[in-house]
Amino acid sequence: METMVKVDGGEVWAEDSGGGDGLPLVLVHPGVGDSEIWDPVRPALAARHRVIRYDARGFGRSPLPTAAYSLVRDLAAVLDHFALERAVLVGSSMGGATSISLALDAPERVAGLALIVPGVNGVDLTTPEMYAEIGRLAEAGDLEGIVRYGLGQWGAAGGGTPEADPVAAALLRGALPAWFAAVGRQEAEPSALDRLGEIAVPAALALGELDRPEVRRCNEETAAGIPGCRLVRLAGSDHYPTLREPDAVTRLIGDVHAAAS
Repeated sequence: METMVKVDGGEVWAEDSGGGDGLPLVLVHPGVGDSEIWDPVRPALAARHRVIRYDARGFGRSPLPTAAYSLVRDLAAVLDHFALERAVLVGSSMGGATSISLALDAPERVAGLALIVPGVNGVDLTTPEMYAEIGRLAEAGDLEGIVRYGLGQWGAAGGGTPEADPVAAALLRGALPAWFAAVGRQEAEPSALDRLGEIAVPAALALGELDRPEVRRCNEETAAGIPGCRLVRLAGSDHYPTLREPDAVTRLIGDVHAAAS
């Protein structure tokens, strides 16, 4: 079932598989794509569990933001809309940072954390050089240049070019309007790095061995900071593990769900 969820000053698209046993799974996508990034793993998950996914503002089927907003409050609004008292959060990259922050802000609502190459609020994983190059390409109106550059940074396992990796390229291309619309509207979230030790739910973290060094270091520190978090190293993954190693991602999510139940 697809629906639009009202959030503060806007709305987001969401989809609920319905059915399933036990705690629901809520999938929170990365900034390098929208909720379609879960397509390789969603069928297997929905065969056993209730699965809810949504597009953050400006991504996928969600309208562009027109007012200030918080990714963490929007996630809470999605839980409220579906009347979820507790859920297992599955967060990738930007979605991982959002999931971690909600687990700290409202621990009673988060039963487990399956983190896929996650960010952490308070840690900027984009280097000054990357900001400069993306800014230069944006100023020149070269959106395809941004896609090519982005895949070179985040898509090593898929060949690093739009020609070699058309699925990742389409996901990244579709995310660009949300990147630009977020400027001046997306609120900075409080740092979570020094509070990771407060998380007290089952957690596992997938690290892509072909991801950027800054992300790998952050992932190692995050897994070490969350008590009991299991670190899973995916040898064939970059920043798109659901595309590269969907079976391994599905197993990790299933393990966290089983531990949380």
